[in-house]
Amino acid sequence: MSARGEWVELGGGLRGYYARPDGAGPFPCVVIYIEAYGLNDHFKRLTERFADAGFAAVTPDLYGGATYAYADLQNAIGHLKRMDDTTVLAQTERTLDFLAGRAEANGSAVAVIGFCMGGRYAFLANAALPARFKAAAAFYGGGIGPAQDVFGRETLLERVGDMQAPILLWYGAEDQFIRPEEHGRIAEAMSRAGRQYTLTVFPKVTHGFFCEDRSSYDKNAAERSWRATTAFFHEYLQHPVSSRVLR
Repeated sequence: MSARGEWVELGGGLRGYYARPDGAGPFPCVVIYIEAYGLNDHFKRLTERFADAGFAAVTPDLYGGATYAYADLQNAIGHLKRMDDTTVLAQTERTLDFLAGRAEANGSAVAVIGFCMGGRYAFLANAALPARFKAAAAFYGGGIGPAQDVFGRETLLERVGDMQAPILLWYGAEDQFIRPEEHGRIAEAMSRAGRQYTLTVFPKVTHGFFCEDRSSYDKNAAERSWRATTAFFHEYLQHPVSSRVLR
């Protein structure tokens, strides 16, 4: 049976799209970060898909209702440039507080996931809010470890030592926005800090491979990463990694 999602108020004027499994719960939770194109139909379906997989899932509408067609890269990037990390982290905390207030949601067992722009936010939130997450996944997160961020944002590798939750990192080998040398910088920073991570690069796959509405969609990579990520989330939300491992 497919879960039905709904728009909800998350606090402070922030809305989100929320879906939950049938039953009383409490269910493990997932916070989902959008791509640069906004909270569109793909992310509504993804929220419901996580609910079908056994999670109380919520996607905060970081764009305040704005969405952009996948062909409209110019305006999507223009909106991305106006985003502020401090504001997004505050919105994330409102989202987490929303989950903590839901009887069917286990607010102490939360994972975070993001795609493209949202992949960077998932990586950032895992470092900036380490007490709030038990697992994380970042899909082709642009801006995590570039030599210099093209949008002038803070790069994030100096923050990896603050992470406590393990993280999955998913990339395509043909992604022209995130090149192999960035994979290397991320892996080196994570390993030097003693953090738990898995970095996977799919061959012959490019940016946006997970989204079925984009021309870059790759069914094999999307299905494999979905199965691995949901299994990973279930494992670590039910049996959180000991903080002693990551210190």
